[in-house]
Amino acid sequence: MDTVSELLDWFQTSGGSLDRSSVGFTVFPGCGRGAVALKDIPEGHVLFKIPRGLLLSAETSSLPGLIGLDRWKEAKMHMGWVGLILCMMWETVQGPSSKWSKYLESLPKTFDTPMFWSDAELGELKGTSVVDKLGKADAEKDFTEKLLPMVQSRPDLFLPETISVYYTLEIYHVMGSRILSRSFDVEKDEDQPEEDAGDETDGVAANTSLGSAMDVDLPQEETESAHGDSEHTDGDEDAEDEEEEPSGVSMVPLADMLNARYDSENAKLFHEKDDLRMVSTKPIKAGEQIWNTYGDLPNAELLRRYGHVDLVPLPNGELGNPGDVVEITADLAVAVLQTGDDAATKERIDWWLEQGGDDVVVLESDLEVPLALVSLIRLLRLTADEWEKTVEKDKVPKPKLDTEVLAVVYAVLERRLKEYPSTFDDDVELLRDESLSLNRRLALVVRIGEKRILQSAIQKIKGQQLEAQKGDGSRKRKTRPDQEGERMSKTQRR
Repeated sequence: MDTVSELLDWFQTSGGSLDRSSVGFTVFPGCGRGAVALKDIPEGHVLFKIPRGLLLSAETSSLPGLIGLDRWKEAKMHMGWVGLILCMMWETVQGPSSKWSKYLESLPKTFDTPMFWSDAELGELKGTSVVDKLGKADAEKDFTEKLLPMVQSRPDLFLPETISVYYTLEIYHVMGSRILSRSFDVEKDEDQPEEDAGDETDGVAANTSLGSAMDVDLPQEETESAHGDSEHTDGDEDAEDEEEEPSGVSMVPLADMLNARYDSENAKLFHEKDDLRMVSTKPIKAGEQIWNTYGDLPNAELLRRYGHVDLVPLPNGELGNPGDVVEITADLAVAVLQTGDDAATKERIDWWLEQGGDDVVVLESDLEVPLALVSLIRLLRLTADEWEKTVEKDKVPKPKLDTEVLAVVYAVLERRLKEYPSTFDDDVELLRDESLSLNRRLALVVRIGEKRILQSAIQKIKGQQLEAQKGDGSRKRKTRPDQEGERMSKTQRR
């Protein structure tokens, strides 16, 4: 019996419900294993139900209770993903005695994500935001300072002879990658005590800042338009995010077998009181793949989290990801303006952050200049007197995009483009090389997508500057006849 068949049998004998007449699992070229419609499926059809007891999390595993919840929190195992990773490691060691034995056996053991790339391969991602977001150093710090001390302190739970086999740094990264690529943000059961319910808002799954793979929506009877409304961001880098308790981050058997592709979602996971339900969100034809959603992420995030990229037709006829973005740091604006007063600049940046601003702004494929970038540039260009008045008003400058600010934006984008080690044309030409390794090809796709946005935005600004210059010239020409008429009138009056 193959792994999938064993998983499905385990799922159903453990209380899960699967419509086997409608849903099958197969391997799709270029996508790997995924779900397929075995017959025409109408919108709103329940494909399968997962009992909450089958979710694998730090709340459902017995390990935290065996260690002692006070000790668990004292060791900060409830912060970040380290606790869930340890639970998954421990459950793996339990073998068949673990409720999730068959599920854990079905999960991937290797990944193509940049977390496992060589230094040379990571060099291909220079200029993108991928490398800085890997969080590899922070993850290894958690492994060394949190997980290993916990494991070594309880030889009754973690047999010494198992540590070098099952509790290694390599397996730690594999478990973390499983969570990053396959976990869901799950809303807590309403019957749980309030103090354990996490931070929830309007009933939507909490803790989305921790960057798990997919979100769970509200029950259908509560909303019919919830698909894709939940937004999640990653939190590998932010220290404050690391202090949050990811009580809703769970591994969800079967649901994590669905693939995703840009703007292709036709199924969504909804939570009910006793279970989670994968429900079709539109009609699905027999033979079509059943797609979940990752939130239409840019290729940089798809590569970082899942090890693949999306290439779909763009309006200009090329292939790319319409969700691609370019991240621009505040440092670039500071470098372009060259204020010369580091202390004063730092003061303004600190104030900007206190006001809710960010040190990174996002340029999207619509090529609209980010309002936050405009506001930040105007803040950095204020005179000393203007700066004092702004602080008194306790409001950041309005994002007014005049010609002077537009010139700064232009320079910022040009500087951002130079952060890549190669040109757009070079990358496009290189992508035609069929002998490229998969990782290098993926890195090229990410770079090209970002450079396409930057170059298009720069061209757009050039056009705006030319229009502004024409407008200035037109206004000057219009004033001359009036001025001449005024002079003639004065002569006649004399």
